Order: sequence, then C-alpha cells, then structure tokens
Amino acid sequence: MIVVNVGSTNPVKIEAVREVFQQYDFLHPFDLKSFDVSSGVSEQPIGIEEIVRGAENRARNSFMMCNYSFGLESGLEKVPRTKTGYMDVCVCAIYDGENYYLGKSCAFEPPVEVVKLVFEGRLDLNEASYQIGLTQSKEIGSAEGLIGLLTGNLVTRKDYTKQAVHMALINLKNPELYK
Repeated sequence: MIVVNVGSTNPVKIEAVREVFQQYDFLHPFDLKSFDVSSGVSEQPIGIEEIVRGAENRARNSFMMCNYSFGLESGLEKVPRTKTGYMDVCVCAIYDGENYYLGKSCAFEPPVEVVKLVFEGRLDLNEASYQIGLTQSKEIGSAEGLIGLLTGNLVTRKDYTKQAVHMALINLKNPELYK
C-alpha cells in the first residue's frame, strides 16, 4: 500500500491528486490523506520562486508516515507581453523524504481588474474576483476556480491542478531518465 499525503484540505486539490493516482498502475493500491499545513509563503504567491517554495513547503510539512507527500500551490507568474504582465499557474511538488519532483500546469491570464486588486489591495485571486463581481463565491478556489469561471467550466481548477500532478509524476514514472 502506497501512503500519500496531500498538504491541503482544499477539496479540489485532494480530488485532483486522487483522480491522477487512479490512472497510474504503479501507484496502486494507495491510501490518500490530507493535512492542513502551512505553505510558508504569502496568501497570493507572486513569482515562480515563491510558488515553487510554497508547493515544496506544503509537501515537506505534510510528509508524515507516508511514501509521498504532495504540495500544490497556485500563484501569479510574470509573463511578458500579457495585458497584466502575469499568468496564474499551479505547481505540484512531490516529496519522498529526500527528493522533490516538480510539475507545472497550463497558465492563464486573469482579468486586468483582478490582477490590479491583487497588487493594489493585497487580495488573493478569490477575493479580487469576488470584489469586482466576477463571482458570488468568496471560495471560488475551492470549486471551479477563476479558470473555470473564465472558460465556462471547460477547464476547471481541478483540471489545471491535475496537469501539474501529472507533470510532477513524470519523474517517478521514469526514474531512469532523471538520475
């Protein structure tokens, strides 16, 4: 039995890891647990360094009596020639007690007013999206996410989180290629 810990109680993140694990035979059978742990970074991480650090911290802080722990962190990454200068991305860090394995999702550009509020009002994407009236939910990040709202649920937060998990698992699935 492979024991897997997820460093979050966000149901979207937990289900993303569970659904991805179900697709990999080499990870069966598995038992998944979730823990509320600190990311050690700001509520709205800015920059790939802070996003990766948050994911790694979540993975390390949830590594307790398990084979693998997962940290998932979303944040704004600087991207040239975008209208806002930023795109939202999710990073997955898998920790085996010794090494980290990283993966990254697709990225999307949040609306101009949302990014403006993130920087001027020190809000996270959830709060900024609510404040400008894009959503009636203050917890959109625990549901379809801003990406779900903007795509009409064609791509949801769970989808983009699963992408990051799949990308991080490449190292575990193909260890001979990453020595």
